[in-house]
Amino acid sequence: MSRLHTVRSNVADLGKHFGAEASPGFFVPDETVEGGPGIIVLKRHGKRILKNLQWGFPRQTREMRDQGEGPGKIGLVADLTNPMWQDLVVDPRYRCLIALTHFANPDGVSGGRTRTWFSLKDATIFAWAGFCRNTAEFGPVYAGMTMEANALIPPTNDRMPVLLDPTEYDRWLHGSIEDVIAFMFGPPFPADRMKAEPTDDLWRSGEPPPATAAQLGLF
Repeated sequence: MSRLHTVRSNVADLGKHFGAEASPGFFVPDETVEGGPGIIVLKRHGKRILKNLQWGFPRQTREMRDQGEGPGKIGLVADLTNPMWQDLVVDPRYRCLIALTHFANPDGVSGGRTRTWFSLKDATIFAWAGFCRNTAEFGPVYAGMTMEANALIPPTNDRMPVLLDPTEYDRWLHGSIEDVIAFMFGPPFPADRMKAEPTDDLWRSGEPPPATAAQLGLF
């Protein structure tokens, strides 16, 4: 499953799409990997707010503790019954929208994997169903829920982000645990509304999606 996403847009367009105000110090990072800053949308006191949070909840296994290692970071929610998520997913206070224009999966053979980008044909900005919380280890963080992939994503992966239509934003932010389950186990976002863009850029290259490099000066 992808551990890379990006927002190739600006604050004004993000605010317009989500009907949200930017929080103090808000910025648009070039790209987001686990442990790095990303963009989420929260609803607080009746208003949607754009915020920068770190991607990845703290996760520490028994082996990590036994070896004296600190917690790692996990940015993907794949199993709602995992004790790590059980209390979180039932409470709408911990729901958020993860802002995206593209997400990427590694493609090719180990040691030479490249970036294949995925985006929508009919929208430049879209949202991934997310959870967020303030943690003792890392402060405010977020993670994204995943599901079985549509026909476009393989062979890069058999899972994908739970992508939302704008008409579903409020249901995600305020819905019941039954709604959460329905989003995860319902039909994936339609493959015919998405596009895949393979590249020759190495996975850790930091290169943006095709046709977006010229826009860098806008950000």
